Amino acid sequence: MEFFCYHRDRPGSLTLREELVEDHWSYMDRYAKELIARGPTFADDGETPTGSVHIVDLPDPAAARAFAFDEPNYQAGAYRDVLLRRWRNLLGRTMWEFPGGRSGGDRYLVLGLGSGRAVDLDVPSDRDELIAYGPLLSDDGLTWLGTAVLLRAPDPDSARAVLTQDRYAAVEVHAWEFGGRR
Repeated sequence: MEFFCYHRDRPGSLTLREELVEDHWSYMDRYAKELIARGPTFADDGETPTGSVHIVDLPDPAAARAFAFDEPNYQAGAYRDVLLRRWRNLLGRTMWEFPGGRSGGDRYLVLGLGSGRAVDLDVPSDRDELIAYGPLLSDDGLTWLGTAVLLRAPDPDSARAVLTQDRYAAVEVHAWEFGGRR
C-alpha cells in the first residue's frame, strides 16, 4: 500500500531540524527500499524549509502511522502537523526514475484537497514533467480525498494548473526539491 506523508514544520523549528538532520536521514535510510519520493518543501524565499514529503510503500495503515509518527523530527516537536493518506502511484515509478533527473528547473508539491466527486484520476497527457502523481485516499482506499503531485514547472501557477480548476476545496502549491543525503 502506498502512502503520502507530509510533515509540516512548526514555526521556529529550523534550528531543531538542523540539529536532527542526521537522525532524520538515518531514519529514512531504514526505508530506502520502500520510498517512492521524498524531499523538503520551502517558503516563498526558496531557502526556508516548511515541511518534508515522503511517499512510501508500506504493508498497511498501522505501518504508515508508525513511519510518520516515529520520525525523529516529529518525536522532537519540529513538526506542526502531519498529513497522512493512502495514495496510488499512477506513474508506477519512483522519483529516482524521473527522466528529468534530480536537478534542473523548479519543482513543486501540489496538494489538491478533495471536495465532492473524484477528479484527476488519470495521469495528464503531458506527463514528462511529472515526478509523482496520484490520488489521496481514505485508509481503506475507497474514498477519494484529493490529489498529490510532485512536478517540474516554470512557476507556481503552472504547477497549480496540473489539477482541474475549481474542483478542490483547497489547493496548496509548495516549492519542493529531491530529498535524501547530499
